[in-house]
Amino acid sequence: MEYVTRIVIIGGGPGGYEAALVAAQLGAEVTVVDCDGLGGASVLTDCVPSKTLIATAEVMTTFDSSYEELGIIVADDTPPLEQAARVVGVDLGKVNRRVKRLALAQSHDITASVTRAGARVMRGRGRLEGMQALDGSRKVVVTAADGSEETLTADAVLIATGGHPRELPDARPDGERILNWTQVYDLDELPEELIVVGSGVTGAEFAGAYQALGSRVTLVSSRDRVLPGEDPDAAAVLEDVFRRRGMNVMARSRAQSAKRVGDRVEVTLADGRVITGSHCLMAVGAIPNSEGMGLEEAGVRLRDSGHIWTDKVSRTTAPGVYAAGDVTGVFALASVAAMQGRIAMYHFLGDAVAPLNLKTVSSNVFTDPEIATVGYSQADVDSGKIDARVVKLPLLRNPRAKMQGIRDGFVKIFCRPGTGIVVGGVVVAPRASELIHPISIAVDNNLTVEQIANAFTVYPSLSGSIAEVARQLHTRKAGGEA
Repeated sequence: MEYVTRIVIIGGGPGGYEAALVAAQLGAEVTVVDCDGLGGASVLTDCVPSKTLIATAEVMTTFDSSYEELGIIVADDTPPLEQAARVVGVDLGKVNRRVKRLALAQSHDITASVTRAGARVMRGRGRLEGMQALDGSRKVVVTAADGSEETLTADAVLIATGGHPRELPDARPDGERILNWTQVYDLDELPEELIVVGSGVTGAEFAGAYQALGSRVTLVSSRDRVLPGEDPDAAAVLEDVFRRRGMNVMARSRAQSAKRVGDRVEVTLADGRVITGSHCLMAVGAIPNSEGMGLEEAGVRLRDSGHIWTDKVSRTTAPGVYAAGDVTGVFALASVAAMQGRIAMYHFLGDAVAPLNLKTVSSNVFTDPEIATVGYSQADVDSGKIDARVVKLPLLRNPRAKMQGIRDGFVKIFCRPGTGIVVGGVVVAPRASELIHPISIAVDNNLTVEQIANAFTVYPSLSGSIAEVARQLHTRKAGGEA
């Protein structure tokens, strides 16, 4: 009888379910252990829901900022004295019901795909039991909601348990007025005055979305600017847009506590100032789901932050144990989690595999405008980590942008001085998540600015700016400019 490799995957997010599909395709016996529903936080409480909410906000922003300039007239019977009143509103309850419905549908679709591929899906929480056996196998104990337990034997285990919202000791979410990002979809009414604590990607995305939906937003940032981890030029554009649209951006303001006072929320800052609002959203990072899983007892090394240490092919320090996704602290991106999970299965099952290369990862901040990046960054160039030439071209010069009333944004490309090979790029624009792809292809395939410049683009198009930047870089190369 032919031996079948047994794979147990703990966690059904992108890292877990993508790994399951690969392992099943390669002939392994696969069991996915998950406690919330396949798709994980990415599908159920994070990426899919937030981007669905942002899609509605995007329509509102486009309408508010462009319709007058584009000559669109909206019939309105608002009395003359109230002509400045908002013409278009939003039913947040209806929006959130759609958000939840789409997230659940996506989770069901993923479950169907995994099951169809031949994998078994178990509802429960998994933990490693002891060290590796003499035959190289591992034991995984699965605890169901009713407390019953089942022990699985695996030749390899993949940990893909993700993370959960970080909480401040004096700002515990109550799910009604003080919220984390998993709880906002339970709101039936739009927050009148929303305080967003945290100016990273999650905080910036929700702040921009709720402002577009009609909330008065205060964004509390402990750093000098919003999006401190992103391209500084891009962050400057976004902060300018936020302020221009009426957002109160409070830089260098660390939140100390948040508490309910009746139907209001008071947020106390480290310098003693107190700001109030109807609701408060805490977006202060995430904590990996690595506790209570028997990881260290099984030989898995954890970082001080609780993240699981992995190498470039997703191996942990314990033989036969791999990890993928947010629990590893590599990049908190669904695409990276999925790649880590696939790489783990390819590696263990003996298929051809290339190590994870983070310098080809493209990512996007779903604000308005969006901020998309790939490859080496401005910080890498400024610090001397890589020698590169840079050209940035504002979208204001692009004919399609002028036609669509787009004022904010730019295209920036980084290339090597001698060869002109593209090593990175930034796009700040509506749908930047789509526009970054040609630059991603260039970075992934070591294309030169000359090759990008010589490819045809549609006229007029926003992508024309990518070719124009490449032409400018090629000209500078030919002219010997730095």
